[in-house]
Amino acid sequence: MVSRVSITENGGPEVMQLIEEALEAPGPGMVTVRNHAIGLNFIDTYHRSGLYPVPLPTGLGGEAAGVVEAVGEGAEFTVGDRVAYCSAGLGSYAEAVNLPAERLVALPDDIDFETAAACLLKGQTTEYLIQRTYPLQSGEQCLFHAAAGGVGLLFGQWSAAIGVEAIGTVGSDEKAELARAHGYAHVINYRTENVVERVMEITGGAMLPVVYDGVGADTFAMSLDCLRPRGLMVSFGNASGSPAPLDIQTLTAKGSLYLTRPSLLAYTASSADLRQSSEDLFARIKAGDIKVEINQRYALADVQQAHIDLEGRKTTGSTILLP
Repeated sequence: MVSRVSITENGGPEVMQLIEEALEAPGPGMVTVRNHAIGLNFIDTYHRSGLYPVPLPTGLGGEAAGVVEAVGEGAEFTVGDRVAYCSAGLGSYAEAVNLPAERLVALPDDIDFETAAACLLKGQTTEYLIQRTYPLQSGEQCLFHAAAGGVGLLFGQWSAAIGVEAIGTVGSDEKAELARAHGYAHVINYRTENVVERVMEITGGAMLPVVYDGVGADTFAMSLDCLRPRGLMVSFGNASGSPAPLDIQTLTAKGSLYLTRPSLLAYTASSADLRQSSEDLFARIKAGDIKVEINQRYALADVQQAHIDLEGRKTTGSTILLP
């Protein structure tokens, strides 16, 4: 028997229930992973609330790190292998889970379970944003909202390591200090400063080639206003809710802007892309370019409180659940 989180209806944190269930032997191409640490991500709240609909009943969570405990026919891993995953399907909020082997990545011996669970999804998101959605170059400027969040802190460090002058937005002086300590050249407190005016000041009126917006409704309009003509708006999350419908003519009026709505699944659809992304992330960690800070730990049984704190913006950096 294993403990796992299940929901039978969409709603608030209270819909998550910890249940005991027998775990079947893994089928062909599948492996059983005994989780040692589980990642907590904002997308988990979207699946729980129904913002991103998934068939019910369902498990929750998509990220964890652990050890292969059983191997199905044809699976490429062996019992005892250290692995991590963040795009293998829902159900990581569990002591153990069966997963497709092709969606797992090997975990280097010098990366511990907690670090991997805390950073794989956020780190691979950072990787594709910086290296592939808009390949940032040394000397360029960009804007990143929620700079003190889990992805934000990794983005600040990675961008600084390649010589990018990143501007971050935060909602408090404490978070501003945290963002500066993680590579942001400029930090704007959106509660006390006008973001667009500050960006204009920082860039000398030139504005920006790219804005990364994982906040959504609260920041979408201002993000467009921070772009230079033919700039790229990267809307990769909805922490404050989905943006209002956009009249496509707005992109023309603001300077022939580009808009993309990327997802990690699209950027790691093949096993080759998935593993290259994780290798690039682990290389940055081992080189010291990125330090993963786990600022909150919760027992799996306390998952409701973890979601309450996450949605209340009471967390910084990465958060993990411990089975």
